[in-house]
Amino acid sequence: MLETSARLLRLLSLFQARRDWTSTELAARLGVTTRTVRNDVGRLRALGYPVDARPGVAGGYRLGSDGALPPLLLDDDEAVAVAIGLRTAASGSIAGMEETSMRALAKLQQVLPARLRHRVSAFQSYALPMPSRGAQVDPDVLTVIASACRDHERLRFDYRAHSGAAGRRSVEPYRLVHDRRRWYLVAWDLDRDDWRTFRADRIEPRTPTGPRFTPRELPPDHEITARVARGAGEATWRYRARVIVHAPASHVRDRLPIPVDVRPLGEDRCVFEPGSDHPVMLALHLGMLEADFTVEDSPELVAALRTLTTRYQRAIDAADQPPGTP
Repeated sequence: MLETSARLLRLLSLFQARRDWTSTELAARLGVTTRTVRNDVGRLRALGYPVDARPGVAGGYRLGSDGALPPLLLDDDEAVAVAIGLRTAASGSIAGMEETSMRALAKLQQVLPARLRHRVSAFQSYALPMPSRGAQVDPDVLTVIASACRDHERLRFDYRAHSGAAGRRSVEPYRLVHDRRRWYLVAWDLDRDDWRTFRADRIEPRTPTGPRFTPRELPPDHEITARVARGAGEATWRYRARVIVHAPASHVRDRLPIPVDVRPLGEDRCVFEPGSDHPVMLALHLGMLEADFTVEDSPELVAALRTLTTRYQRAIDAADQPPGTP
C-alpha cells in the first residue's frame, strides 16, 4: 500500500508538470505497465481527482481543473520560491492579500524540511520589504479583468480618471501590468478607437462581461510595459502642451531626458506632447532641443517662455553694458 500511495503522488506530480501524457510515457516514468497506470488513474478518480482520458491508440491522460485540490508537490527551489513570493505578497498592492498570504506561508513553513526552513528564514530575517505606497486594488476586480483578457471578452466598467472625472468605458482587454506599486490594464478603447492604459484600482467592472472579440495584433511585451511606464509617469503631469519642432524626430528624441512619443511630420518637422508639473521646467527643456519650435494649446507654457525670455534679455542687456555703468 505504501508503494502504491507513493506512486499515486508521483503520478499527480507528473500531471502537474505537464498537461498531456500518454499511457506509455507515464508507465516509463513510473516504471510500471500501462495497465498499472490505468488502475492508478482509477484510484485518483475515486479520490476525487478529475483525470480525463483521451481516446486513441496512444491512450492519453490529463488532469482536469475541477474536483478536489491535489496536493502541491514542489522541489526544493520551487518551495523556497513560493515561500518568498508569499512573504513578498504580504506587503503588496492587492487588498486583503496580506493576511491571506501570511496564513498560507504559515501552513507551508510547517511542512518545509529543516534545510528549506533555514533558507526561507534567512530571507525573512534580512530582507526588509518596502510597504506598497500605491493604491490597493480589489482582488475580485483583478480576477474579472484577467478572465476577460483570457477569454477575449469585452469589458465594461465605470472609471475615475486622474482628474477626478468619472465615466463609463467599453474596451477589449489584453494585458494586466504590475509595476510594484499599481496594477494597470492595457486595452483597446472602443469609443476612442485606440490603445489605452487604465489603473485597475480605479476600475469598477460591470458584469456580466460583454461579447467575445477577435484579438488584435499586440505589440511586443517590452513595448507594452514601456507604454505603461511612460503613461504612468505622464499621468500626474499638471501641464501639457502640443509642440511642433522644426527638426527631425530623431533629433528631438536624442535630446529629451525621458522617453516621449515623437511623431514625424516630414523630414524636418515633428510633433510631441511633453508635460511637467511646472511650466518653467517644461520651457527649460524645450530650450535644450536646439531647434525652433511652435507651442499649441498651452497658455501656461507660453507665459513661462515669455518670463524666461524677459529674464534672459535683462541678463544680455546687463552683459552688453560697459563695466561700471549704473
